Amino acid sequence: MSGELEAALAAIAAGKIVVLTGDRLRGGDIDFAMAAKYADAAAINFMATHGRGLICLALTPAHAMRLGIGLINPGAARQSGRPHGRSIEAREGVSTGISAADRARTIAVAMAEGSSGDDLVSPGHVFPLIAAPGGIAERPAALEAAIELTRRAGAGEAAVICSIMRDDGEMARIDDITDLIARYNLTVADIAALD
Repeated sequence: MSGELEAALAAIAAGKIVVLTGDRLRGGDIDFAMAAKYADAAAINFMATHGRGLICLALTPAHAMRLGIGLINPGAARQSGRPHGRSIEAREGVSTGISAADRARTIAVAMAEGSSGDDLVSPGHVFPLIAAPGGIAERPAALEAAIELTRRAGAGEAAVICSIMRDDGEMARIDDITDLIARYNLTVADIAALD
């Protein structure tokens, strides 16, 4: 195991956010990723502030099924290739749903042992992504990689990910965020290290 991967697994296990690179399906876009079980308001706010992309809940097909979440567009026609499920919100304990605290609450409800679709409403402000059944071997993208990292770190089988944009609104590359990585002591992991 590479030192980079070991460091990323340790960070995930400790509830920290890491940077994922090497998404072959999205032209090199990079993402923040963390274990969903640790996604508190501070983490959601960090992703919203420094990532600026859509904050998504990465789920295995089994977990999505338990929550009653299916793919928005399961067919082959007019398919973007992004495996989005319907957006969700916690049924109880949120106000407008969009605050960092409300989104963290929705994620916590979705992660709770024994939770089901009855604990959620739609539409909402948390956006589930449903991983390919074969994981990164089938789909080598940030969604599957984040779940695999979380699994290997012993931190569950769900993750929160957020794509990272530059200040000018273009999608960031790793060289664009070197200062951010240094300032927050972020660990970087490449998806290829999980092969």
